[in-house]
Amino acid sequence: MPLLTKLKFSGKVAGLYLRPSREGGFEKAPTGEVELTLDGPAGDCHTGQTRKSDSRTLTLYKRGLDIRNVRQLTLLSHEELQLIAYELGIKAVDPSWLGANVVFSGIRDLTFLPPSTRLQFPSGATIVVDMENYPCSQIAEVIGRHHPELQNKVVKKAMHKRGLTAWVEREGVIKAGDEVTIFIPQQRIYPHAL
Repeated sequence: MPLLTKLKFSGKVAGLYLRPSREGGFEKAPTGEVELTLDGPAGDCHTGQTRKSDSRTLTLYKRGLDIRNVRQLTLLSHEELQLIAYELGIKAVDPSWLGANVVFSGIRDLTFLPPSTRLQFPSGATIVVDMENYPCSQIAEVIGRHHPELQNKVVKKAMHKRGLTAWVEREGVIKAGDEVTIFIPQQRIYPHAL
């Protein structure tokens, strides 16, 4: 049995987004293509081999230490964004409001792809899923600027629909409209976790 299994369906790149600096807000701007390097998406503020430890890693490290950057990319699903909008009772949730780098369409339950899933693009560029990207106060604040009455509802309504974080395993260019092939790892539950 192969360690990685190619899924029988594929997805498409519905949108690409970058933000060169953390200054000036959380939202990212749309772009037609992105060059992926081993450091991450070229020209994006989350690019780098390392990042500072933060609230997500406090059980392991003090805040501000250099750690491996496995959060180079934020991956979202067009379908899950529609579900969030429906849950919030609004017409649409702009992917930039959630800090997207790549928005996919056609991948059912994207947020539930397991860690170590590989997503491969026609150029050969390949990204590896780190883990689910849980909703946070930053996205609530951004959506709250557009819909103030919803700010306190965003985190709950976006839970398990906010996508994934990922890192670059193989360099290459990805473009809007690209097909993406999905390879999932063998899965089993660690018996002592519960």
